[in-house]
Amino acid sequence: MHGITRIPGVLVGHAQNDEALTGCTVVLTPGGAVAGVDVRGSAPGTRETDLMRPCNQVEKIQAVVLSGGSAYGLDSASGVMRFLEGKGVGFATPFGVVPIVGAAVIYDLGLGDPKVRPDAEMGYAACLAASSGPCREGNVGAGTGATVGKIMGPEYAMKGGLGTYATLLSGMGQLEAGVGAGADGDDGQVLVGALAVVNALGDVIDPWAGRVVAGAYDRGAGRFVGPGASRTGANLTIQAQTGACMNTTIAVVATNAILDKEGANKVAQMAQDGLARAIVPAHTMYDGDTVFCLSTAERPLSGEKAADITAIGSLAAEVLAAAVVRAVEAARQAGGCPAVCDIETRRRDSDRK
Repeated sequence: MHGITRIPGVLVGHAQNDEALTGCTVVLTPGGAVAGVDVRGSAPGTRETDLMRPCNQVEKIQAVVLSGGSAYGLDSASGVMRFLEGKGVGFATPFGVVPIVGAAVIYDLGLGDPKVRPDAEMGYAACLAASSGPCREGNVGAGTGATVGKIMGPEYAMKGGLGTYATLLSGMGQLEAGVGAGADGDDGQVLVGALAVVNALGDVIDPWAGRVVAGAYDRGAGRFVGPGASRTGANLTIQAQTGACMNTTIAVVATNAILDKEGANKVAQMAQDGLARAIVPAHTMYDGDTVFCLSTAERPLSGEKAADITAIGSLAAEVLAAAVVRAVEAARQAGGCPAVCDIETRRRDSDRK
């Protein structure tokens, strides 16, 4: 599936260590992209987010890195800087270019080998793998060590992952299968896409079907037991007592519509609604939920700024929610954590008996 790479000028690359269960994903915009960011979680790990505020100087960035490894994983952005510097891409200064690379991380140290984390070399490798082709999903890049549903403790966790989705602005409310699948016939169209790394404390909900897709799962009883199933916050204190704060959902939304920094920040803010629709609970004290917005600034809209930003931000929330659901649906079992496909197989086997 193309997903976010359906946006012209956006490339995605992954690198990971499948044995250590960690990795990083780079979203490259070699031509530059106007950027905004919104941080809602209370345990974020980020880089260059202050630079994206409307009042600050630099207008465009060249990449966003999403990484595992907790704060250690921010080192992967150094490799992305080195790659871009080698291409002569970055903010021009009298003494050379300075690539502007935003980054955010998830805490995945508890699933694989905590001594192995994404570093500069892995970030560089992700750049070498970057393309505008179909974007892999599930246990790939920064989604390699992602898990969800840890609100009851890590023994109830399921596998999270990386997901992506994109659609046309005219497709608002029409996120049926296939809308975001290809890149053909997009000439002259305004596109909005999202890429999410889902490593949430809470449960993942399909907001269109109204059901839990992945989350706190009692493996013995074969049922969901988290807040998504009960729609209450009664289990929050259990997570706090375990100290297993291994969470955070991080994402990039992108559009080819023309946005300034103020507009990009507003779209990032509105896109956070997609996390709230698809994750219960979202934006907690144990998550560092962060959403970047990138505008490749190719397509003008109506000229009515408030209306344009509202439309793009609304659709950004929709495609981000879809990307979150796709992330767990594409995941596969790892590190002892079952995946959506495993519990669906169990259900089918049970139905046959």
